[in-house]
Amino acid sequence: MAEIIHLKTDSNSYDIIIDSLKKIDLDKYSKILIVTNPCVSALHISKLLSCFNHKYTFICTLKDGEQYKNLASIESILENAFIHKLDRKSLIISFGGGVISDMSGFAASIYQRGIDFISIPTTLLAQVDASVGGKTGINNSFGKNLIGTFYQPKSVYIDIDFLSTLPKREFNAGISEIIKMAVCFDRDFFIWLESADLINNKKDLEYAIFKSVSIKADIVCKDEKENGIRAGLNYGHTFGHVIELLGNYSLYLHGESVGMGMCKANNLAVLLNKLDIKDSIRISNLLKKYQIPTEYKIQDLNDFYDRLFLDKKSQNNNLRFILPNDIGDMEIITNPPKELLFEAMSI
Repeated sequence: MAEIIHLKTDSNSYDIIIDSLKKIDLDKYSKILIVTNPCVSALHISKLLSCFNHKYTFICTLKDGEQYKNLASIESILENAFIHKLDRKSLIISFGGGVISDMSGFAASIYQRGIDFISIPTTLLAQVDASVGGKTGINNSFGKNLIGTFYQPKSVYIDIDFLSTLPKREFNAGISEIIKMAVCFDRDFFIWLESADLINNKKDLEYAIFKSVSIKADIVCKDEKENGIRAGLNYGHTFGHVIELLGNYSLYLHGESVGMGMCKANNLAVLLNKLDIKDSIRISNLLKKYQIPTEYKIQDLNDFYDRLFLDKKSQNNNLRFILPNDIGDMEIITNPPKELLFEAMSI
């Protein structure tokens, strides 16, 4: 399958190419810095290097895992850029999953006040979400992605063949972001997903990736800086980011935390009469179909509640939640009744 999705924002315009990775023309760049991790490098770096021939190509290899998505890793990327004397005509290539994508884009956005980068995602989560839309960032002790920029890539190359080496748990976790798109923006897509087989049917997987990227690209075109509808892409993330933080970014994968966060959001939506309980169960069942966890026991409700205020959608000390308002539609809710929020978190 070969598809090209064009994404145009106020700051940039670029193509998202869904196809087997082929020759990439990088001749206009003075130097190339590839940012990757040991696992991806061992499996796939030779394939990437065969797609272009540039005299000044360098590789920065970072430790793998959400717990390394921090300022120390950004320093490592920047040090590599300085050591190899990258200039404003140089390029950074993000080659990995969501962690690599977010950090590479962030480093590119601040190196010499901004140089070009392209994204070549190798995980399902990165292909359908992290690599598209220009959100960059890192985590810290206060929460996830609280430091970062909006900085669009020059292009995105999605090669589904990279997913063949992805561990089953990571593959399944990426599906949570596909389900998220459908729940918030496309009822027909959700209904299709209920009968699809994204694990064993390659055509189903190809369509799900294309559809998810198309949905996200359309939303980013309308709202690049997340002032409105783009916030809907954070369904499940308000709760999920706290779950990740409390697990020290190592207990659960990002997609797993989002899945559990979606279920907490659904609980609140049901209590507020925004979502029918039957639809909440349908969403949970679709997550369970791919072994994505749906239940999370909050040990300290007050502590969890306080941490919600560090969410980037919070404004003027007001909590904001993305809730499904029927399958295929979403709503941004501000300051729901505290007793209902605690009840939703307790389920």
